[in-house]
Order: sequence, then C-alpha cells, then structure tokens
Amino acid sequence: MTELPADGLMPFHAMEILKRAKAIEASGRTVCHLEVGEPGSPPAPKVIEAVARALPNAQGYTNAKGLAELRDGLVDYYATQHRVTVDADAVLCTMGSSAGFIIAFHTAFRPGARIAITRPGYPAYVNTLLGLGFGIAEIPLTAENDWKLTGADIAVAHAENPFDGLLFASPANPTGAAVDRAQLADIIATCKRLGVRLISDEIYHGLDYRCPSVSALELTDDAIIINSFSKYYCMTGWRIGWMVLPQDLVRRAEILQQNLFISAPTLSQIAATVALGERDYSEEQKAGYAANRTLLNDGLHALGFDIGNPSDGAFYAYAGIAKFSNDALQFCETLLDQAGVAVTPGIDFDRTSGNGFVRFSYAGKREAIEMALDRMGAFLK
Repeated sequence: MTELPADGLMPFHAMEILKRAKAIEASGRTVCHLEVGEPGSPPAPKVIEAVARALPNAQGYTNAKGLAELRDGLVDYYATQHRVTVDADAVLCTMGSSAGFIIAFHTAFRPGARIAITRPGYPAYVNTLLGLGFGIAEIPLTAENDWKLTGADIAVAHAENPFDGLLFASPANPTGAAVDRAQLADIIATCKRLGVRLISDEIYHGLDYRCPSVSALELTDDAIIINSFSKYYCMTGWRIGWMVLPQDLVRRAEILQQNLFISAPTLSQIAATVALGERDYSEEQKAGYAANRTLLNDGLHALGFDIGNPSDGAFYAYAGIAKFSNDALQFCETLLDQAGVAVTPGIDFDRTSGNGFVRFSYAGKREAIEMALDRMGAFLK
C-alpha cells in the first residue's frame, strides 16, 4: 500500500494525449483515437429530438436534486435492472460522475480522512482526493488475479494503514475488470466489518460482457452509489450523472449540491430522462464494443503486447509493453507522433508500476481500431 504526498497532483495524461492528438490533426494528419473512454456514437435519436423540443423553454435551474421525472425514472431503472426499491428522495442528479465524487467525499468524510482506492485506477480519483485535502491509501492489484479486488486485499491494506472509506469501481478503468455478485458481497462485508464507508463507482454498468452488472444496492443500504449517463448512454459531453445515497447522508449531500453546483444542467437532465427509455439503442452500441473488444485484444496479442483475456467490462484493454519500452509516456508520445495512434500511458492509472503498461479504448469505431492496429504493426517493426 502506497500513500501519495499531499502535493502529488499530476496531469490527466489521457487528456494531455488528446490535446497533442488534436494539434496533430490540426496540421492535416489523421489520428486513430484510442486514448479516451468516449463512445464513438451520439446519444439515441429520441434524446436529441427531446432536447430540440425542450430548448426554447429549458433555461432555468431545476430542483437541486434534479427533475422529478428523471429521479422517478432512475427509481424505475433500479426496480427493473436490479430488482431493488430506491426512494426518489435519495437520488441526486449530478454534473457527471465527477461532481458525484466531490459531493460523496465531502458528504461522507471530514477533511483529512483517508480514502482507499485501487491501483491501477481512474486517475481523477487520486487528483480529486488530493485537491480536496483528503488522504489516500492505494491497494495494489495484479494481472495474476485478473486485476480484481478482494475482501482479503482490503483487510491487509487496512491493517497496514487504516482508512475511512473505499472508492471501488466494477467494471473498472483502466483494466475493465468486473467482480461478480459473490465477490462484491465479500467486498461489502469486509468494509462493514472494518467500519469503512463504501463508494461504489458504477459508471460502466451495462457494459459487462460476461454477466449482468451487480449494483452494491442489491447487497447493502449503506454504500454511496455513483453512476453516469456518459458511457452506456453515449452522453459524455452532456455532463450528467446521479448518486443514490444512504438516508443518513441525503440532506448533507443536497446542501452541498445547492452550494457547489446549484443543480445539474437542465437540458442534460431532460436528455437523460429520455435516454433511460432508450436501452435498445445502448445495447446496439454495446454489441459494437463487444466486437471491438475481440478485435483489439487479438490484434494486440499478435503485435507482442502483454495482454490476457479480453476485459470483463467497460471498453478498455490494459496491456503490458515490456517488449517495446519501459517508459509508457515516451512510448505513447512516440506512437502518436510517428504512427498517428493515440493511447494512454499506464502512469495515468498507476504512478508506481504504470510505466510498463498502456491503456487502449475500444469505444470508438471499428475502422479506427483496424487502422490503429495496422499503423502499430508498421511502427513496432
């Protein structure tokens, strides 16, 4: 377990690579974008139609918790997809999952509290916690265990250096690892036994390729749930997500929302309300990701990247580059500059061992992945 220094803010390298790629495109060259976790398709057509109709009259704030129609839609979502009853009063619509993390940290913990995260993991976890003045405990995961967190991992880390909360994602970024119901139950039981508050990051729910997504709400009322319309519903730029909160935290979270963000964007809430009913469209996009998943995994393996089975969920491949480099950032910058392929260095997700890895996103179009594999084949020779 590694504790990061209080001044350890680092750039979000996926966005740095994207900025560099955009500059290359501006010069007239083409770039294969496999660096950001952004669906290649727009939201469902009915979502766009609803927003166009609402635009003239949707200029004001909403209730801080969000539109009643959207929160009721989310209640129905949990009843249908997870067979659990959620109180609409416990649902808070947020400006994407990013705002949800900020509200969750300030709602459940006091400044200086230590929050555990997995390594590798989403880089904004580290930088947001550091920027807000919280302590961090990292729990290392390994490819040998399929990058999956266990209750035993949590207990060992907590015994070494206790922490107050655990932020955990399944499916995960960057590995795509997802736990099943029994494994999630083990994590929840361990947190309860240790007195650790669980924040369950469920933004890649729906994008599981082996079994249905399991929400922590199916197993406990004590976890903070964070989700988003960005990934499954193809709405990254709309900045709209939601939280489901334990009853003892609802009022504090609402007050923080009122003061930090006022409310989520009105048009985005209207769009999200319609998106909930367009799961057939989202499933069509998921089928495309599933095909990309196999194509990319097989292609990377053939090129010599160190990669195991295709990821359980999300739309990422986390691959070892030991055959090519021991400096992930330099590898990614050179690959972009010389071959026009944008991927993200592992140091974004793991400051300790990430130089041996890169992350590929297969959320885009199949043609971009095919071209990227061709270009990388020529480059790596």
